[in-house]
Amino acid sequence: MNRDILLQVIDLARWAPSGDNTQPWRFSIVGEQHLRVHGHDTRDEVLYDYEGRASHIAHGALLETLRVVASSFGLATHWTVEADSEARSPVYDVHFSAQSDMSTDPLFPYIEKRVVQRRPMRTTALTPTQRAAIQASAGDELEVQFFESFSERLEVASLLWHNARIRLTCPEAFAVHRKVIEWRARFSEDRIPEQAVGVDPLTARLMEWVMQSWERVRFFNRYLLGTVAPRVQLDFLPAVFCAAHLLLRPARAPTELEDWVRLGISLQRLWLTVTKEGLHLQPELTPVIFRWYARDNRRFSSAPALFEDAQRLSHVFERLAQCGPDEPFFFFCRVGVSAAPWSRSLRLPRERLMR
Repeated sequence: MNRDILLQVIDLARWAPSGDNTQPWRFSIVGEQHLRVHGHDTRDEVLYDYEGRASHIAHGALLETLRVVASSFGLATHWTVEADSEARSPVYDVHFSAQSDMSTDPLFPYIEKRVVQRRPMRTTALTPTQRAAIQASAGDELEVQFFESFSERLEVASLLWHNARIRLTCPEAFAVHRKVIEWRARFSEDRIPEQAVGVDPLTARLMEWVMQSWERVRFFNRYLLGTVAPRVQLDFLPAVFCAAHLLLRPARAPTELEDWVRLGISLQRLWLTVTKEGLHLQPELTPVIFRWYARDNRRFSSAPALFEDAQRLSHVFERLAQCGPDEPFFFFCRVGVSAAPWSRSLRLPRERLMR
């Protein structure tokens, strides 16, 4: 094994998913069989990265992608992690070893094909084969709960509609929304390109103008029903038009950094399996994230009513999932059949990810 192979592994592994394409990792090559991943989180800047959980899940997705890519070179991987108590900057040491009997993981061809589909999909039901493959990919430590009927999808659409109001009227989320979109773009190396957001061109132009300042956002929300069009296009319609919503529920509550990382490993394997089965996926994480805040009694906004809304919607979510307030969720998404998205997030070039 040599440095060139490690660089090729990095070049493919960087396609791992991360929240809003933040790519919370950098790489350094320590030796011919030793790669170091310098992780970080965005909790100080991003409302949705509660306690760094979204970033830690992304780190796990990256480690799984490294493993899948390495298998194509006949290499096995083993990783360890070092972090302080808050795990803001965990360091992952990934060691590679040649295995003569190693075969390429069947999910390898789908690493670059895996993509977020934010637009409505067909309502064609999942086949028994697809359901079985999704459940098998989750492993024994993760339960997959399916919401497939029209009435269930309508309930999810209502949940997302109301959660989206929190998202779009929360001043602490405004800076995130303004920063994360690359306007008038089909592709983006470090953000979400406008054409992948899922709104029509007229709504996009209005959003671009309104999001120049919080004062404009507040005015439109208060007097001109400014949240209605994006909630219809980004939340309600996509929730109805899909095959199913999936809620991923850990067998035991994650408490440590490694728990969240391993959930990210499972998530990436499931997402790649969804792609392999000819489906697309869109994360639906605001209900999960606002439930984390609500159940930990952590106020996230200077607007008190938004926290009260999050508490109320957590109860709604739990009734939908038929569970109690102490039972953990970690990922919510929709899946379905559609054409490949016209627009997508790319990744930073490898050279910019190296230390």
